[in-house]
Amino acid sequence: MREIVFDTETTGLDPRTGDRMVEIGCIELLNLVPTGATYHTYYNPERDMPAGAEAVHGLSASFLSDKPLFRDIAHELLDFIGDAPLVAHNAGFDFAFLNAELALCEREAVCTSRMVDTVAIAKKRHPGAKLSLDALCTRYGIDRSHRVKHGALLDAELLAQVYVELKGGRQIGLELAAERVVRVEREVIAVRQAPDRPRREPRPHAPSEEELARHRKFMSGIENPLWG
Repeated sequence: MREIVFDTETTGLDPRTGDRMVEIGCIELLNLVPTGATYHTYYNPERDMPAGAEAVHGLSASFLSDKPLFRDIAHELLDFIGDAPLVAHNAGFDFAFLNAELALCEREAVCTSRMVDTVAIAKKRHPGAKLSLDALCTRYGIDRSHRVKHGALLDAELLAQVYVELKGGRQIGLELAAERVVRVEREVIAVRQAPDRPRREPRPHAPSEEELARHRKFMSGIENPLWG
């Protein structure tokens, strides 16, 4: 199955108050394996960049001033994502900005039925644990030492690794082993219940008198035994 893991960077937290998307990064997975295909671009938000947002991702209004407008290259993104499920961390946030940008250029919104939220998956797998991308990378031993600031493509790459782990990617062998144990147990039960299975008399297993005598001798040599 083809899936797209993506992340966005924005000018703020709410597209309804005028915040805009300024960067998007996408990673293609095929049956949970990265294919190497990616899509990444910056956008000119046609507005200022609040200091708080710039501190998070490091993208200044000056840097973005010569970047393309979303409406001019929206077709590139839509062609890349196609009709695949879209995986994001706290996906409602990214979907809100993506669909707000599509609305501004009078394009059809991406249906939220395609949304796969890794926060929701992690919450089920690790109830009560920290669910940030950094925390999940730590949990799964994913190197994020090169992540100085947020970046859409870098975060999408990290999230793709986290998503594979949440889906059992590196534990597939264990899952197959568990399935094999169940299968063997069923085979054993079937053999035991087979009507034509020859009945064997139980083998004697009681200790001999000589063994009992050796045991008594051994026990008598123990000083101050716990059993009195």
